Amino acid sequence: MRDLRILIADDHELIRRGVRNLISTRNGWQIVGEASDGADALEMACRIRPDVAIIDFSMPKLDGSATAAEIARLAPWTSVIVLTMHDSEHVIREVLRSGAKGFVLKSDADNDLIEAVEAVTQNRHFFTKRVADVVLDGYLTGRTAIAHAKDKARLTSREREILSLLADGVTSKQIADKLKISVRTVESHRIHINRKLGFGSIAELVRYAIRHGIVTTN
Repeated sequence: MRDLRILIADDHELIRRGVRNLISTRNGWQIVGEASDGADALEMACRIRPDVAIIDFSMPKLDGSATAAEIARLAPWTSVIVLTMHDSEHVIREVLRSGAKGFVLKSDADNDLIEAVEAVTQNRHFFTKRVADVVLDGYLTGRTAIAHAKDKARLTSREREILSLLADGVTSKQIADKLKISVRTVESHRIHINRKLGFGSIAELVRYAIRHGIVTTN
């Protein structure tokens, strides 16, 4: 695993200390900043450019989902993991929409946080199992009016192929190599997919791909 620069944001010193202790077990992983609110976390992400930001969902000034969304917009080099004690569908939905790549419950952090960091630095998403179960249940049973409207958006066979690869965590460069097309062409297809489906993040594309059988959960 390569060296990593990690930012921690939580308004409780005890939680930050626990995360520090976990990170310290990995050679080459370095805590480069700590924040106690979302506004400071965003400023640090822009200024010190960490590889990963581990942020609490419930923070003063700027909550976790808003912080994650702003980091995705202003500091896209930083992968965000949201750490929270809440596993309600409302919270999960907010985190997914924010553009965060990881969702870990504080109660599962000892077992899952290291794996989550490794996943997001490889451009993969990570969800604590209990959260993944809730999300998948919603995917497989929920059919809202919005979902029906999006059903009408027709993707070409090439767009479906690229969407499937994106949902599997394959990078644009890897897709270009696999399909023998340019990275610019892949990005153009990605923009068209987002425009057709009205999505703004990979998490939303993943949800759509699972719901419509473009990828499976196995």
